[in-house]
This record gives sequence, C-alpha cells and structure tokens, in this order.
Amino acid sequence: MTRVDFYILQQQQVQERAQFACKLASQLFKRGHQLYIHASDQQAAESLDELLWDFQPHAFVPHGLIGSGNDQQIAIGWGDDPAHHHEVMINLALDVPGFIGRFERVAEVVVQAPEIRDPLRASFKYYKDRGYEVNTNEIQAR
Repeated sequence: MTRVDFYILQQQQVQERAQFACKLASQLFKRGHQLYIHASDQQAAESLDELLWDFQPHAFVPHGLIGSGNDQQIAIGWGDDPAHHHEVMINLALDVPGFIGRFERVAEVVVQAPEIRDPLRASFKYYKDRGYEVNTNEIQAR
C-alpha cells in the first residue's frame, strides 16, 4: 500500500513549498528514485520546471514536463495520470489525485499559510480514513 509522508514546514510563505519540493526531488534523484511531481495546473508545473534548474546552482537535477518529449527520471505534470511513473510522487496540488494508489510513496509539503495548511489537513484525514500509512515529518527552519 502507498505510504504517505507529510513534510510540515514552519514557514508561512507559500513559495517555500516549491523550494522544499526541489530539495526533496534532488535528494530522491541522488538516491536513484523515479519521481513524479504533481502540480496544481500547467502554470505551476512550468514554474516548478524553471525552479528546478535554478534552485541550487551547483546541483544537476534532470527533469522535464510530461508531454515535452523529455522522458526523465523526474517528471512534472498536472491533471492526468502520469502514465509510466509509479515510485514516488510529490503532490503540490491542494487535493488528493485519484491515481495516488499507483505510487509506492507520496510526499505532501505543508506550510503554515492557512490557504495551504487547511486543505492539506483535509488530505491528511482523507489518507487516514482510507487506511494509508501516514507519517509526519516536522522540518525545522534553517
């Protein structure tokens, strides 16, 4: 069954979610994991695509948007099922996609801004009510 990890950041700023997702994606890539990052819409996916190139000048995190012809170890998409990705998903949308069960692991990133925190509380309840293994990870500000 899918394991769900909530990463709870103490920061208030919404943009901290994307920054943390990039760091997590880099770590997962270095460990050899296949990764899908689920954005809320195309604009958010494109912004994340750009951020992954720039967030750490010394790091190389190969990735691409789904449908761009770049079949990378890290794919970024929105909306539909990501087809061939199945290992780890970082969900940056504010709802639970219908295809989460195909992944071994799902990561949810929470910041303390109410417009992010409150919908993700509902997601936490959704996962728990359906019997998913749910873990929380408190991330301290650096």
